[in-house]
Amino acid sequence: MTIRFNCPNCNELIAFADKHSGKRAHCANCGQKFIIPSPEDKKPKKIKSPKERDEPLPGFYRAVFAGSLKLFTDRQNIDGLVFIATAVCLKFFTAGKNYTLSIPGRAYTFDLPIPIGHVLHVAAWGFLFWYYMEMIYTTAYEQDKLPDVIVGGFSGLLGRIVKSVYIFIIILVVVELPYLIAALISSWMGAEWPVLLQILMFAGLFLFPVAILSAAVGKDLTLLRPDYFLITIVRAFKPYLLTAILLGTAAALQLQASQYSGQSAAAATGYLLLNLAVQVIALIAMRSIGLFFRHYSSVLPW
Repeated sequence: MTIRFNCPNCNELIAFADKHSGKRAHCANCGQKFIIPSPEDKKPKKIKSPKERDEPLPGFYRAVFAGSLKLFTDRQNIDGLVFIATAVCLKFFTAGKNYTLSIPGRAYTFDLPIPIGHVLHVAAWGFLFWYYMEMIYTTAYEQDKLPDVIVGGFSGLLGRIVKSVYIFIIILVVVELPYLIAALISSWMGAEWPVLLQILMFAGLFLFPVAILSAAVGKDLTLLRPDYFLITIVRAFKPYLLTAILLGTAAALQLQASQYSGQSAAAATGYLLLNLAVQVIALIAMRSIGLFFRHYSSVLPW
């Protein structure tokens, strides 16, 4: 049975399976948090954001390492893990499915690219990035489980993928802006600055966790400000460094995780397992970002 009700803040129509009644959730349109009502009530109760704390909440490191084990052992997370594994398998097996349609003409032959593999690859990553942001948000507001995968049909899934890809590009441009500017100047002047460019690139990637936190929890791209990033990092450098290391480890492993391109069965199995292992680390990294907000929200300038 499906429970249908309107968001108590923006009146958006929301639907959940009745098994989720009584659980905490939030509106995908405006971010309002509420308790999913029972089928008989159908009036969601708003949840207020936790009061700001003057001091960080202790237990961050234990929550990251010991608490993250529940992501993979709790039965209520099975649906989320299955969807993640499905997205990984989709991008793994379809990455090489790109074709070219040759249309002969009188003077020449026109080659029309059909990048099915590229499109599905981007779509899979778009879904994963959307799920990452959902996980950061739910973890930030004290839900220690994987978020439910509620996409609203094909159109809802497509909308979330497009939006998450757009947000990812905006975040990447913001954090890597100094690198991009330096690269353009270097190219225009015909100069080679390999060390400077590498430093700027890695400095931008170091800002990525706080940038995705701002977009996922703040839900406002105007929060993507360098001064906000630096203030947050300086005030809680050690715990932030942990989030950056975890996310960097996942990214480094992903660069080594090739997609299927006709390898032997043994090689393909190894690469697929490596892709799945990347998601294990990525989930822990995203949870650590949400926990960073939960424990160190007092250091955030916004």
